[in-house]
Amino acid sequence: MNARTARPVRRGLFRPAPQVAGKRILITGAARGIGAAVARQLHARGALVALLGIEEGLLADVAAECGDAPWRYCDIGDPDQVERSVNSLAAELGGLDAVVANAGIARQLSLLGGDPTVLEETLTVNVLGVYYTLRAAGPHIAHPGGYALIISSLAAAIHLPLAGAYSASKAAVEALGDTLRIELRHTGAKVGMAYFAELDTEMTSRGFGTEAARSILGRSTVSGIAPLGPAIDAVEHALARRSRRIVSPYWVSLVLWCRPLAQWLVEFSLRDGVAGGLDIARTEPAAFSTTQPARPSRMKKLA
Repeated sequence: MNARTARPVRRGLFRPAPQVAGKRILITGAARGIGAAVARQLHARGALVALLGIEEGLLADVAAECGDAPWRYCDIGDPDQVERSVNSLAAELGGLDAVVANAGIARQLSLLGGDPTVLEETLTVNVLGVYYTLRAAGPHIAHPGGYALIISSLAAAIHLPLAGAYSASKAAVEALGDTLRIELRHTGAKVGMAYFAELDTEMTSRGFGTEAARSILGRSTVSGIAPLGPAIDAVEHALARRSRRIVSPYWVSLVLWCRPLAQWLVEFSLRDGVAGGLDIARTEPAAFSTTQPARPSRMKKLA
């Protein structure tokens, strides 16, 4: 057989699409919502998943549905816990091909007169938690074929009243992802970013489904609740192809393309009625989308 006939056949458009089967994938925030749905779908497609979260009962149930996948309780805001948990799960899987940095929380905050601990807690989980995850998983995925997918949000680009803490956190992880992409390039690993709008999860309903938000918007949501399924499909495809960016719903890509105009339209459309909503928010009982463990404060208490 000569060299010419020994070459593998290129099938062009007819080559099999990349698959997640056999990939070893770590998912944070996997007890419910996006993380749980991703874990179930990846397992169904033949991937080997490992799960992190803080809701042990729910996490154990998801793990059982995923073929008794390995899992750990892990406070994503504790760097030591993250380091130990990631290393332990990577060892159980025999290495990692990808990490999905999904864990996140949301809670409304009036920047003036609101509780500053909301900002601190949001940044602890959504920014420091993502950083700790990437830092711990980075050595395991720093190889050709390695991949990190960061779950950001449309809120990274479009900033709404009462969502300042959440938007700041998602803009920060967008910056972390862009930086990590450059720093990992020489290893052959890739980094992707997921931009999702308001999906049908408790993050949306519990995080911002409040009287104050309805007072400002004049309705329950900004863009309407989108089904979760297409977003989970997009995550699966991203993990198979090591995509640079994914969105859900589809129109999010258009908004990202014209960020300044979209932000101006938001500010213009909400020019009236914000003051009343802020007054409500300052006294309205509201909880984080996921109850958090007690942590030492990183901020000096403000008077």
